[in-house]
Amino acid sequence: MGKQVKTVLIYGVSSFVGSNLAEFLKQDYKVFGTYNDTPIHIPGVLSYRCDVLSKEEVQLIAYATKPDFVIYTCGLSSILDCSKSDELADALNTAGLFNVSDAAQRYQARLLYISSSFVFNGTDKAFGEMDIPDANTMYGKTKASAEFFIQKTSLNYLIIRTCQLYGRSINPRSNTFFEIMEKKMVESKTFIVDSNVKVGFLDIMYLAMVIRFCFEKDVSNRLFQLSSKDCLTYYDFTQAYSKVFGQPSGIASKGAWELPLIDESITNNLIYNLDISNIENFLNHELPTIEESLQYTFQRLNGEEKNSRSSKSAGITFI
Repeated sequence: MGKQVKTVLIYGVSSFVGSNLAEFLKQDYKVFGTYNDTPIHIPGVLSYRCDVLSKEEVQLIAYATKPDFVIYTCGLSSILDCSKSDELADALNTAGLFNVSDAAQRYQARLLYISSSFVFNGTDKAFGEMDIPDANTMYGKTKASAEFFIQKTSLNYLIIRTCQLYGRSINPRSNTFFEIMEKKMVESKTFIVDSNVKVGFLDIMYLAMVIRFCFEKDVSNRLFQLSSKDCLTYYDFTQAYSKVFGQPSGIASKGAWELPLIDESITNNLIYNLDISNIENFLNHELPTIEESLQYTFQRLNGEEKNSRSSKSAGITFI
């Protein structure tokens, strides 16, 4: 008899992160997903409508799918939206997780939560996994609350705290910053990009590969930080993209995006930098710089170098 294929249930499969994880993990697992009001079609992935704020609906989906792994990717990921709708942000980013965590424990599934570097306040150069979260945004505060809840109540969990993840969305109704940037570049339309706050940037597939590795190694009750080796502003990221993808660099202009802070006295030199030495040791592999991540993205999306004699480029080995 062959090896039994394990089951992954993704709450929030219509999200950017959820849909990309489903597309990747379906190669090795039986994948199910849930959505609230945005149906999504991913070949090979069966999706159900589910309101994560309804304990009964969450339990029913878990009972029907009998997952080995549960991934929570619901919630508000926009810092601005979380600030404007703090009650909704708390409900989706934290309260909904309570129901999913309970369902995961009931069916003895491992709960995976995707957190963010914004659980910190951005005032230090590098934040370690043992540092106490001190969020300076409502988004970060809800993420930190979710982390705390999982670590205190779950007996079988995995938390991955990430930098800014980029890529293309599988959901046609939702355009990511990366897709908007690509469109502006192709159409040669100028746009304003933040040049104040620095964050790490990683292709979404790095997260997917790390998750698969952790599942294969049966990792539980751990918190890992995942990020590029360096941090850039969004403006600098567009310049790095232009270099790798051969697009004009003058399309983007420096600006300042609104960043609603809880402590408004801290406004300068915000750097949400994560110490990644722990996960690099665990993987026995170095994580990429932002430019190296973009080079991987270029190859993954079948990009073709401008004025290149060959469309083939050297790959980046990972895991």
